[in-house]
Amino acid sequence: MAKKNTSDFFDVNALVKTYVSKWYWFVISVIFCLVMAFLFCRIYKRPMAIRANVLIQQEDSNPMADLGGMGSLFGSKGFVEDEVFVIASHSLFSDVAKELGINKMHYVSDGFLKSHLAYPEFPVDVVAPGIADTLMSTIVFKVKINDKGLANIKAKVKRDVIGKAKDVTLPAQLHTDYGDFTIVTTPEYVKGKSLKTTISFTGYDVAAEDLDKEVMAYRGSKKSNVISLALNTPNADYGTAVLNKIIEKYNERGINEKNLQGEKTAAFLNDRIGLLSNELNESESAIQRYKEQNRIVDVAAEANYQSVKKGQMESAVFNTEKEIALLKLTREFLADSLNYTELIPASVANGGVQSGINTYNALVFKRLELTQNAKQNSYALRQLTKQMDLVRANLLVSSDKALENAELNLSKIKAEQSSIAGKLGNIPTQEREYINMKRQQEIKQEIYLFLLQKQEENAMLLANSIPKGQIIDEAFSLSEPLGLSKKVILLIALVLGLLFPPMLLYIRSLVRSKFETKEDVERRISAPILGEMCVDRSGRNLVVSATDTSSATELFRLIRTNLQFMLGGENDKVVLMTSTRSGEGKSFISLNLAATLSLLEGKRVLLVGMDIRNPQLANYLGINPPMGLTNYLSASNVSLESIIQPVPGVADCDVIVAGPIPPNPAELLASKKVDELFAKLRTMYDYIVIDSAPVGMVSDTFSLDRVADATVYVTRVNYSTVSDLRFVEDIYTNNRLKKLSVVVNGTTSKKGYGYGYSAKSARK
Repeated sequence: MAKKNTSDFFDVNALVKTYVSKWYWFVISVIFCLVMAFLFCRIYKRPMAIRANVLIQQEDSNPMADLGGMGSLFGSKGFVEDEVFVIASHSLFSDVAKELGINKMHYVSDGFLKSHLAYPEFPVDVVAPGIADTLMSTIVFKVKINDKGLANIKAKVKRDVIGKAKDVTLPAQLHTDYGDFTIVTTPEYVKGKSLKTTISFTGYDVAAEDLDKEVMAYRGSKKSNVISLALNTPNADYGTAVLNKIIEKYNERGINEKNLQGEKTAAFLNDRIGLLSNELNESESAIQRYKEQNRIVDVAAEANYQSVKKGQMESAVFNTEKEIALLKLTREFLADSLNYTELIPASVANGGVQSGINTYNALVFKRLELTQNAKQNSYALRQLTKQMDLVRANLLVSSDKALENAELNLSKIKAEQSSIAGKLGNIPTQEREYINMKRQQEIKQEIYLFLLQKQEENAMLLANSIPKGQIIDEAFSLSEPLGLSKKVILLIALVLGLLFPPMLLYIRSLVRSKFETKEDVERRISAPILGEMCVDRSGRNLVVSATDTSSATELFRLIRTNLQFMLGGENDKVVLMTSTRSGEGKSFISLNLAATLSLLEGKRVLLVGMDIRNPQLANYLGINPPMGLTNYLSASNVSLESIIQPVPGVADCDVIVAGPIPPNPAELLASKKVDELFAKLRTMYDYIVIDSAPVGMVSDTFSLDRVADATVYVTRVNYSTVSDLRFVEDIYTNNRLKKLSVVVNGTTSKKGYGYGYSAKSARK
C-alpha cells in the first residue's frame, strides 16, 4: 500500500516554519561567524605579492665548447629548467638567510591579538655567534619589557622551556642547552615604553627550508628564458630584500662559476700548450731526421724525378738495343761476299760507322756508274774496287768496335734502370711514413694554434665576466594586497552564519533517529493522523473538563471528532490505545480522550486499564481501588461492579484499573473471560477506551484486537524513533490492528485549526 501522505513537491512553507522555529540558531551562528571573522581580520594581515623577473643568458661563453664533448668537462650551457633549480637551491637560500640575517624573525606586538613582522628594523635582537651554523631547531624567544626597562624573557623549543629570566635589564645573557644567547636592544628601541616581541631563532639550514616553502621560482613561459620569482609576505620590505638578494647571490654564484671555469680552462690550456709545444718540436725533428736518412728533400718531387728518369732509361735501353741490332745487321751484311756490290741498308746511331756506311754506299753508286761505261778490267774500276775493299774492311772493324761499345752502354743503362726501379719501389713506403709523420705534425700544429687562440679568448672572458641572469624586474610589490578585504570577509562570515543553520538542520535530519514534527510523521507513514497534542507544562494529568477551553481541551476535542469518523459504524465503540514503547504518553492520551468523549451529551464512557504489566492509570487519577481487572479475570467470585470506579471530577466517565500485576499476563488477556467482559461492557457504555501495553515491547495488544473496533497509536516527537514509525507503517499496511490511526504527542505550540494554542498539554 502506497504512502498516501508522501508528497513529491518541496514544502517551502514547512521549511520556513522550521527555520523560524530555530531562529536562535541563526542568531548564534551569525554572531559566532562575525566574531571569528573579526578575530581573523585582527590577527591576519593580508600579504603583499612580491615579484621579480630574471632573463637567463643562453649564449655559449665556454671557451672549450669547440672541443665538442670535451667541453662538458669544464661546464656546459645551462638550460632554463636547470637554472630554476639553481636559483631555488638550498645552498643559495642558506647564503641569503645568512647575509640578510633572516634566520631571526622579529614579530612586534601592536596590541590585542595583533602583531607585525619587523624588518629591516626591530627593537630587540638575539645575538649568538656560531650557533646558527649548526642549529637544527627553532628557538622562540618571548620578550616583554615594561616601561621601567625591566624584561621578562622566555625561550622555548616547541613546548619545552629551555631558559627564562625575569626582571632583567638588557643586554641580558640566557644560558640554555643549545648555547648562550644574548638579548640586546637596538637603536630602534624606545626607552620608557613597554614592549612585547617574539623572536624566532633558527639555523641557516632551517631558514633555507622555510624560504624554499615561501619562495616560488618558475619559468615564465615555455617559449621564454625568463625565470619569475614570487614571494607573498605581509612585510613588503622583507619580500623585496629576499628576492633581490636571491638574484644577487645567483648572479654572484654564476660569476664565480664562470671564473672558476675560466681558471680551470686557463690551467688546462697552459698545460696542453706546453705539452704540444714539446711534441711539435719532436715531430719536426723526426721529419728532419727522416729526410736526412733517406736523402730526400721532398718525397713527391723525388718520386716525380725518379719516374721521369725511369722513362728516360727505358727509352735509352730501347734505342741502344735497336742500335745493337742495326750494328749486327750491318756487320752480317758486310761479312757476306754476295752483298759486295750491294748498298748497305742500315742507318745506325754511331757516327763513325754511319760515315763509313755512307762512304761505302757512295763508292757502290760510283762503281755502278763505271760498270755501265767502262770495261770490267779498266784501271778506274780496279782502283775503285780496291778502295771499296779498304772501306769495307774499315767498316767491319768500326762496326765491331761500335757493337762492343753499344753492348757495354746497354749494360750500364740496364743497371741504372734497376737502380731507378728500386728507388721507385721504396717511394710508397717512404711516402706513407712521411705523410703519417707530416699529418701528426700538422694535427699538433693545428691544436697548438687552436689552444693559443682559446687561451686568448679565455683571458678576455676572465677580464670581462658578466652575470648569467639579466635582471628584467627587480623585486617589486603589487599595489593591492592578496586575499580578501575586511568588508568582504565580514560579508562572507555573515553569509556563512546564515548558511550554517540550514546545513546543520539538513545534516541533522539525515542522521537523526527521532522525528520532530507532525509533518515528519505524515511523510513517513500512510496511516491517518488522528491529531496531535502539544507539550504540557501545567503539571496536571487530567487536563480536560466540561468548562475548560484551553488548548489541550480543544485538541482533544479535535481528536474526539476525528475518532468518531474513524469508528463510523453504529456498534463501533471500543477504542484500543497503544504505542511502541513506554513514555510516549499513551496513558495520558487515553485518560484525557475518555474524558473528552464523556463530555458528549448522554454518552457514558469507560476507561479500561489493560496495560497489566506496567499499570499507570491509578497513579494518574490518584486512586487506589481494592479490586482491578486482573482480579476480575483471574477469580470467579469478583463481580464486574466491584472493579468499576468513577473518574474523579469527570461525569459519566468510569475507569477499571489494571489491578495487581499477574504472573501470566499474556494468558490472562487471551482468556474467553475478556471477550465476555467486553460483551457486557458494550451493553453498558457508549464508548470504551482501552489503555493497553506498548506493542513494541509485548504482544498483549495484538491479542486485544479481537475486542476492539479501532486502534489509536500514540507517538511522541523527539522520543519515538524513525524505526518506530516504520513499525507503525508495517502494522498498518498488514492490517494487524483494526482501523489504525495515529496521535502525535509532544509537538510544539503553533497556530492551527483557527485557534492559537499554547504549549501546555502533552504528557508521558
